[in-house]
Amino acid sequence: MAAGRVMAGRLTDSRVTLVVEPSTTAVEGVAPETPLLGLPLLRRTVLAARKAGFSRVVVTLDDPTGSVAGALEGTGVEFSRDPVEPEATRLPWNLVVGTKEMKALRAGNPLGGVEVLTDRDLPAARRLLLLGLIKDEEGFMSRHVERRISLAVSRVLASTSVTPNAMTIGSVAIGVLGAVLFAAGPARLQLPGALLFLLHSILDGCDGELARLKFLESRFGGILDFWGDNVVHVAVFLGIGVGAWRATGETWPLWLGLSASLGALLSATWVYRETMTAPKEGPAFTSVTKEPSGTVGEVADGLARRDFIYLVVLLSAFGKAVWFLALAAVGSPIFFLVLLALSWGGRRRERHA
Repeated sequence: MAAGRVMAGRLTDSRVTLVVEPSTTAVEGVAPETPLLGLPLLRRTVLAARKAGFSRVVVTLDDPTGSVAGALEGTGVEFSRDPVEPEATRLPWNLVVGTKEMKALRAGNPLGGVEVLTDRDLPAARRLLLLGLIKDEEGFMSRHVERRISLAVSRVLASTSVTPNAMTIGSVAIGVLGAVLFAAGPARLQLPGALLFLLHSILDGCDGELARLKFLESRFGGILDFWGDNVVHVAVFLGIGVGAWRATGETWPLWLGLSASLGALLSATWVYRETMTAPKEGPAFTSVTKEPSGTVGEVADGLARRDFIYLVVLLSAFGKAVWFLALAAVGSPIFFLVLLALSWGGRRRERHA
């Protein structure tokens, strides 16, 4: 069978056992313990199965040297050479699938993946896993610019000891350094500050990518990422205000910075309380509203995207970052009021339902 996308049959929801079995085609130069983006190929499959909801994973591969068992240590898999129940889901060990594809398999949908027969098929497998990290709700610039860079960085870091939380802290430090340059005052430092702000945004995607690639997602990590982003935004707003105050000697830039910062903090607190405080929902969210459908919800989600950073870069190139701050000073509080209105409207509909 040629390398590329392959399909499996439809499965029923009741099949919660996944059997990882030998390949029906010849495999050369690749083993179950072959590293793939920092994890042994087979271990990655097993962890994806666990995340997708398979309660039991059975491996039926011969393991004369114990290398397979070593690669799967701590995953809770079962090893068996006896027949497994016929209704169990079956997957050849050399079919690389991501969590998204594994969830489709668990839900009874056709399975897509990359069959790895030689080491020449590994690049296609890496592409499948990396592209699976792109979220459907991302903004235009995030999807087409930032993700291209962050995925390239994550691909390199996946094979290192760098943790998602360390990546979060590093990206926050870069963003705060950008805010310091804004606060310094000279117009010539605005563009470097804006570029550091943009670099923060790009690298901020790496923590989530690494967490999903290494199966290290945690509630603490999600909360750290969320508040880290907002610390950077507030620091940049205040930095632009302080820089304009130092350059002009007037106090109005400080008031603009305070208005933008207060609106950002209020919005962040509201989003955290509404979408991230319930343990069952976890630390991640895909919308700033519980009901993102509809015009108002879509506008709110659109305004929450970080494509505005490119406007900061553009204006900073001309030494006019304060123009963006003026927009943020008005828009940030209005955005918070929109969120309150959405919350009030949602609760009102729940009471009348």
